[in-house]
Formats: sequence, structure tokens, C-alpha cells
Amino acid sequence: MVPDAIDFTAVRRVLVTKLRHHGDVLLASPVFAALKERAPHLEVDALVYRETVPMLANHPAIANVYAVDRAWKRQGMLAQARHEWRLLGSLRERKYDVLVHLTEHPRGAWLKRALGVRHAVAPARTAPSALWRSSFTHFYPLPRGTRRHTVELNLDALRRLGVQPGELAKRLVLVPGAAAEARVDDLLRGHGLTRGSFIQLHPGSRWLFKCWPAARVAELVALLMTEGERIVLTGAPDPREQAMIDAIVGRVPGAVNLAGQLDLSELAALTARARAFVGVDSAPMHIAAAVGTPAVALFGPSGEVEWGPWMAVHRVVVSDAHPCRPCGNDGCGGSKVSDCLTTLPVSRVHAALREMVPRG
Repeated sequence: MVPDAIDFTAVRRVLVTKLRHHGDVLLASPVFAALKERAPHLEVDALVYRETVPMLANHPAIANVYAVDRAWKRQGMLAQARHEWRLLGSLRERKYDVLVHLTEHPRGAWLKRALGVRHAVAPARTAPSALWRSSFTHFYPLPRGTRRHTVELNLDALRRLGVQPGELAKRLVLVPGAAAEARVDDLLRGHGLTRGSFIQLHPGSRWLFKCWPAARVAELVALLMTEGERIVLTGAPDPREQAMIDAIVGRVPGAVNLAGQLDLSELAALTARARAFVGVDSAPMHIAAAVGTPAVALFGPSGEVEWGPWMAVHRVVVSDAHPCRPCGNDGCGGSKVSDCLTTLPVSRVHAALREMVPRG
């Protein structure tokens, strides 16, 4: 036990902040479960970006989810200030005892001061500013030359406070909600599909350098369809992802195309009903792990050790011919095209899927 551990019997409310993308927020979901496991009486709130709220909206261990809307900046300085003041007022009313800040975002430093929180933990920066050093009572170390899964890194914040998470609390948590479940059931029924009767492919990502070429996805879809599989394609409404899906459907028109038709909660409900999931390193891949659907995950420049499917049946497919990976770059030479991904053969992805889900 750390010598300066917090006595959680005297803590009533905790605020956990994760101001990052959808997948990052979902990978923080075990933090809330671990806090409630340690002290069931706690009220644990979350602060995230507006667009990521669905990742935590129905989490059973969370009392309230507060949001920062990045669109506030486009409304002008005065409007943004009003929004920020209202948010700060709502957070002050909660009278938090502990702040768990899971990023290096500077907002955490002034929140600690503005909210009058007694205890606050944040990542230990390599070269922290004076403001950062003086704003937190506890710092948790980041990996030094080693690789550690992001879930464990998030939980390290709690370990630094004296909380040792149990294995059950480490699981990802994502609850789609009744409305999302009902809509997805209606959609599937309309296509003659039922739970476990289809394989979901989500080939896109907001980061193009993480994507497998549309032609190879189409080849995999065609192969699976010859084996009698029903295929459901999903994707974000982003025009680039839509163009990728259109290219796939143009080659193999027999797949069910639900791209752009589902919100995040509905996507989670759909994934929970899939027999298996195939996709790249993206939020939908983490959603598959959260809802317990076996997943084949293709990794290129990003690291599967840090970002792979967590505590779920899965297979990771990576290139054996590119010792430079994971480089973390946005494509080879910054080109947005990653050779370690584009050269992955369909046969390897198909074999990984069949290892998990044998041909019916």
C-alpha cells in the first residue's frame, strides 16, 4: 500500500476526467467500476467531451456524466465563457473530494483549483510546468521504455491512490440502453437477421492510416459470403468512411449496409448481436470487446499491446514483414498510407476469423 493512500471511507464524491476520443473514454470505463468496488458508497461522476458521452451514459457505476462541447469555441468567446461557467457551477455544486485526471490535458490543473478538491491524481509529466506540479497531490508514473495496455495505465491512477482493482472491475463497460436495443432488433428483423446470424465488418476509422484497403475488405466479404455467412457493414457518417463502404458494396452487393445509420449506442447494440467482429484499431473494435463479441483486429502503425481488444476473445493480425511497426506515425512518411496494413493478405485475416468462429 502506498504511504499516502487516500482513506476512501471519508470520501463521498469523485470526479473522473477523460478528455479524449471515443475509444479512449471507453477504455477508462473500468476506473468507475473499480472505484465503486473499492467503496460502494461513492458517487462517481465523469467529465468527457460531448461526442463521447454515449460511451459512459448508462454505466452502472456512474452517477452523472458532464460534458465539454468543443463546438462552444465556434460560438464566440462570450458564449464559450457562459457555457464554461455553467459547467463549472454544476461541478462545484457536487463538492468533490477527489479528482482523477486521466490525461495531460491542462484543464485538470485548473479544475483542481477551481473546484477546491482536496485530493487529485494526474499523470507524471516528463517536464511538468510549475502549475502542473503544484495542482495535484498525487502523480502516477507513465511507462518508461515498456509497453502497457491503456486500461492498466488508467487504473494506475487509482493504484497510486491506494486502490487495487479486482479482475472483474477491469472489464470494459458499455450499456447501449433499451431504445438502442429495440431499434437494432427492428433493423435486423427487416433484413432477416437474428442475434448471432451475421458477421460485422467495420473497416473504417477517422484515421485513414489505420485502414485496410477497401478492395481487400471486399475480397474478405466475398469469401465469407461464399461460405454462407451473412455480412453486415457498419461505418461512421463521415464522407471518407462512406466512400470506403460504397467501394466495398460496389464490389460485393450482397452485404447488408448499415453504415451511417446507427448512433454509437445502436452500434454497440448491433455489435453485441454479431457472431463476430472484424475491424481495425478504432472505437468500434473496443466496443466489440466491451460487449463480448469475438473480434479480429488489424493493427498497423498503432500498438496492439497498448490498444488491443481488452479482456475479450480476439485475434490480432499484424504484419511480420515490417519490423518498423508499431511506429505511431500517420502512414509511411506521413503519407496517410501504412504499408504494414495495406499489404496484409486476406488469407491471414480470414484464418484468424476462422480460428475464433469456425465455418458453420
